[in-house]
Amino acid sequence: MYTSFFGLNEKPFSITPDPRYLFMSERHGEALAHLVYGVTESGGFIQLTGEVGTGKTTLVRTLLLNRMPENADVAVVLNPQLSVIEFLATICEELHIDVSHNKGSIKAQTDALNRHLLEAHAEGRRTILVVDEAQNLSPAVLEQVRLLTNLETAKQKLLQIILIGQPELRELLARNDLRQLAQRITGRYHLEPLTEEETAHYIEHRLKVAGALGEVFDRGAKKEAFRLSQGVPRLINVICDRALLGAYSLESRRVDRGLMRRAAAEVRGQLERSPWLRPTAIAAGVVGLAIIAASIWSITRQTTTAPVEVAAAPVEAAAAAPLEEQVDVENEPISIAAPEPGPSPPEDQATLNEQLQLASELTSTSSALSSLFSAWGLEYKQGSRDGCSQAGDAGLACLYQRGSWSGLRQMDRPAVLMLVDDAGRTHDVVLTAINGASAELSIGGVRVTHPVDSIRNAWFGQYLLLWRPHNGVPTSLGSSSRGADVLWLRESLAAIDDQFVSEDPFSDVYDAELEQIVRAFQRAHRLDVDGVAGQQTQILINSLLAVDGTPRLTTPRLAKD
Repeated sequence: MYTSFFGLNEKPFSITPDPRYLFMSERHGEALAHLVYGVTESGGFIQLTGEVGTGKTTLVRTLLLNRMPENADVAVVLNPQLSVIEFLATICEELHIDVSHNKGSIKAQTDALNRHLLEAHAEGRRTILVVDEAQNLSPAVLEQVRLLTNLETAKQKLLQIILIGQPELRELLARNDLRQLAQRITGRYHLEPLTEEETAHYIEHRLKVAGALGEVFDRGAKKEAFRLSQGVPRLINVICDRALLGAYSLESRRVDRGLMRRAAAEVRGQLERSPWLRPTAIAAGVVGLAIIAASIWSITRQTTTAPVEVAAAPVEAAAAAPLEEQVDVENEPISIAAPEPGPSPPEDQATLNEQLQLASELTSTSSALSSLFSAWGLEYKQGSRDGCSQAGDAGLACLYQRGSWSGLRQMDRPAVLMLVDDAGRTHDVVLTAINGASAELSIGGVRVTHPVDSIRNAWFGQYLLLWRPHNGVPTSLGSSSRGADVLWLRESLAAIDDQFVSEDPFSDVYDAELEQIVRAFQRAHRLDVDGVAGQQTQILINSLLAVDGTPRLTTPRLAKD
């Protein structure tokens, strides 16, 4: 639509990972060098991690298209949420290895892969396995990945493995039970977002590739792009694309700071207010009083309405990796409790945005994890191991993913949410309860209530929750599973509804009938229908069975925050 107006050959800020648009910042250059090293050296693992949208997939495509040795055979696994047998089958399919005669045998597939690797080695060819989104690999599949590196000759490994993933991959590989795999990683690199200067060069680079002959974004617009995106390339693309569309609609051939702000707001479907100034740091010991006092002052300086509903709670702190960053969002008023009918509350009253900014020094992921652990009756130990490892000690597991509000309600567990204020700063808070059209949050250790719509407007879908696996270890159950976990699955589904009863309720084999029952259960509850009882399916089963000791969003909590 706007390409001809700006003299462009194509849209410069598409979010598809096109290698032609790869901007080789210092960080991206180092990351690509690590990948090139991984495909030219023999054996072991190469690990590349980075936040969502930092350009990992684009780097991998650049590697595959332009930097891969001519004598290399490559297997790429893009969807690692597979069972062990499915994972091996995918590798064999990528390498054109025929295992159709015995698809259901791990040994048969491993033997076929080993024969192929030996033949390729004899012909002077290298075999490389690239696993994208590797943070989603189950421990069982990761163990199988480790075992694949045992395929070797007397002098070298036969398979080079490159793991690409989000920061959670680092936490996953830090687990004690995966230390054997971690010790085989010969190269690690974490891809950071762009700096402010690199962001400006990145915007200019993409415009030039698209055919721009002059400057389209002024200096202020580039600075604003960095502030709104925090240097994450994907977010830069989304905001800049919308800014170009806005400039075209105004028939302006230059994009300024104001257009960038409005573009970020339009991405959310809302208008954005002017950015707030960062408040001065708040002492941790008085944050509860500060938030309450500021909320009351914000209201009473205009009128004498009743105070904001705020439930004080002790301040908590801990440490963990931050959730994904996104652009800023619109604030909404919180609920007002009036003792008797009176005039409508003024617009200039305490908002979710104001409370987030007041508590900005205390809305770290560490504080949120402390509140989340407390909801389960546990103590989070700051400075100790990561949160998921500590949860594992208590028989709990972490689920971190992107989803919808309805999906989060369905999980029915307290969860850490990443919210974004009007100034584009991120805040990790805990959703502790949902009561109809309102919900309760723990912000920096202080309990507040806000409309669900207000929270959803500030939330971009990422959440982290804890849940209790049947045997204390999160394991996906699929066609290759058997044992006590399969028996538990059959018994649990039968207890939920008679339509999910198995013909052989005492079978410990995950057979075709059980897969169809799982599919029916997933379809009935609007989950992804894949026939695999993964974490979400098991969490929902626990919720429907009302497992004791589980804090809930829609029922009274079992432990105080």
